[in-house]
Amino acid sequence: MPELPEVEVVRQGIHEYVVGKTIAKATVHHPRAVRRQTGGSREFSARLKNRTVVDTKRRGKFMWLVLDNDEALVTHLGMSGQVLIQPLDAEPEKHLRVRATFTDGDYAMHFVDQRTFGWMSVEDLGSDANQIVVPESALHIAQDPLDPLWNRQGTIELIKAKQTQIKRVLLDQTAVSGIGNIYADEALWLAKVHWGSPANSLSISQIDDLLTMASQVMRQALAVGGTSFDALYVNVNGESGYFSRDLNAYGREGEPCNRCGTPIVREHFMNRSSSRCPTCQNLSTER
Repeated sequence: MPELPEVEVVRQGIHEYVVGKTIAKATVHHPRAVRRQTGGSREFSARLKNRTVVDTKRRGKFMWLVLDNDEALVTHLGMSGQVLIQPLDAEPEKHLRVRATFTDGDYAMHFVDQRTFGWMSVEDLGSDANQIVVPESALHIAQDPLDPLWNRQGTIELIKAKQTQIKRVLLDQTAVSGIGNIYADEALWLAKVHWGSPANSLSISQIDDLLTMASQVMRQALAVGGTSFDALYVNVNGESGYFSRDLNAYGREGEPCNRCGTPIVREHFMNRSSSRCPTCQNLSTER
């Protein structure tokens, strides 16, 4: 699933093409893509017609186009969603779900989603607990570590109060948003923390260090276009990201730890897996 860096790469790409543009038509090719829209495809298309895009925003894995009527076109990529900028005469992709054209320009915006877990919706903008304006569907999630307004100290205190495993907390989008399995494993490796450590057993300095590492690794991934393991994640021009070459833990089962040489292990975690170094990230030897 695309995580914060991948979604931010897509948002930046969209921003370049759509800000200042007026939507001429939005066509829904698969109703599941707009399943969150109360009025379905008809309402979705009607609310976008003749609306001008004034900005693009993101929180965690949610991104949205800010429209000129205080509404937003929200996109969540799900497992395999892509937003592509395509020439007007381009052949439609096999899994094209939504297509938007503009009153000027020689390109269209395509929402492509092989597994149809992603979605789009036109929503009102509201204010979260910190009075920050976000779409209604994103009101429940926390700020992310790359948000300039992120309340870092508040996040540290929230994590310190949790009794559950630290990786579960990192993946809890109501605690801190945008971190998924890849970057959780990477941050935990960098901070030398076992994924199963109870959050409240970590010191304030350990939690602070862990959040620093999460921010660091996501900024590094963002700088190289995110992490791509297959063709399901690409930027708006169809290009892959290259951070997979720099991973220290995730996807490296059996390979030597880049710090101590011990083979990386992959362990069952929830309905997925977790990768760690059994020497550097050992519960009994954690600092």
